Parts: sequence; structure tokens; C-alpha cells
Amino acid sequence: MTAVPFDALAAEYDDAFTRSAVGGVMRAAVWNVIDPLFEPGAEVLEMSCGTGEDALHLARRGVRVLATDVSTEMLAQASAKARHFGVADRVRTQRLDLNADDWALNSSGPFDGALSNFGGFNCVADPPAVSAKLARALKPGAPLALCVMGPWVPWEWGWYVLQGKPRKAFRRLPGVTEWRGIKIYYPSVRAMRRALSAHFYFQSVTAVGALVPPSYAEPWAQRHPRALARLNRWERRWERSAPLVALADHYLAIFKRKEAR
Repeated sequence: MTAVPFDALAAEYDDAFTRSAVGGVMRAAVWNVIDPLFEPGAEVLEMSCGTGEDALHLARRGVRVLATDVSTEMLAQASAKARHFGVADRVRTQRLDLNADDWALNSSGPFDGALSNFGGFNCVADPPAVSAKLARALKPGAPLALCVMGPWVPWEWGWYVLQGKPRKAFRRLPGVTEWRGIKIYYPSVRAMRRALSAHFYFQSVTAVGALVPPSYAEPWAQRHPRALARLNRWERRWERSAPLVALADHYLAIFKRKEAR
């Protein structure tokens, strides 16, 4: 997996998404689900950590995080944040390509859990192979939280069709597309469950961005804060319903590491 596209995004990512109206409500929805999974004192592996916003949040709750990413520029942002906010003792960073043959993780033992937020897992070319690596890295019974971009997004269809960009509107439907020289995959919930089934039990799935618009609708969200808040309330009320999960920009799937045979 090449780091170049993500290196180029690192400096502006927080302004473009983390501190945006849409990004704020989406990340809050994810935190609401994952916070009960990771207890204070737990050691958690974060994959595709980006600028470290989730690692920072967990560290403030007393969780120790090994924050990994393919991009050294993203990792630099994450490390700087951890130092600035006084949690550098609980946030370590390491470069990790999820598609690499071997993972040499800087950890003394198996992790108590793992997560990947906002599409990092969409860059995985062989989910079953990564599942096996994760199984070796996690303790039996450890939770795994994956926030993945789904294939069917009516918001995207309508948004880009109205702009006269039908190819962009339906780019996810083939299941894979190319972005800045790398392949992005869009597995359904069923496909993700099947890919991880050898090593993980599926537990639950939550819609993230079904009624709430995707991040490229931020200008609309800025102009209509009340509408955004209303859509978020409705989405949180029905976030586990099958239609919303199937048609969301992202879905948050929770798995549990199977007992070792």
C-alpha cells in the first residue's frame, strides 16, 4: 500500500474532516459504540490511525494505544497531538502497511482489542489474510471494531447525479475503484463477516452516515446545522436497522476474537 496519497492529506485532514460538522457527528457515533469495548488500562491496536484523533480520545480515557498507519506524515500528526495534549505516555506510533506479508508490531504481548476507523480497512486487498494476522495479534475474546465504507450509498448517488457526475455517483458499485494510484475496496457487511469468519465472531453492526450526509456535503451541513442535527438524531435512533446499515456511507462492524483452537 503506497503512503503517498495519505502523506499529502495529512496536514489538512483535521480541518477537512475531523473538525467539520459532518465529521464531528460521525466520529461521535463511532465513539458511542467503541467506548464500552475498551476499558481503561487496556492495550489497543489502532490500524490506519490517521492524525490520531481516535487514539487521543481513547488515551484520555486511560486506554493505551499503538497507533499505526502506512503514512509517516499521518503518524507525525498523531505523535504531535499526543505530546500536545499530554497523553504521549499512552499513545505510541508505528508505521504499518496492512497489506504487508508480516507485521512486526512493537508490543510485548497480544492486544486487548483493535480498531480501524473511517475506511482504513477499505485499503485491504485480502481481508482473510489480514484477519489471520489480527487473530495472532489479539487475545482470545478481544473486540475488533471496523468502520468500513459500504458499497451502496443513496446520498452519494443523488449528490453526484445532481451535479452531472454519474460515474462518480456509482463508483462504489463495482466493489473496487482506484483513487490516486491505490485500490479502494467496498465490501458489504455480509462480505466482511465472511472474510473474518475463520477467526472472529460477528457481534453487531451500526450505520454511520446513512441519514447524515457524507463528508463532501459539508458545505450543505454548515448551512443547515439544525437539519444535520435532526438527521443525526434519527440515524442514532435507527442505527442498527438493516436498511440504514446497508445504505450507509460507513458501517461500524464489531467482532470478537475466537478462542484459540
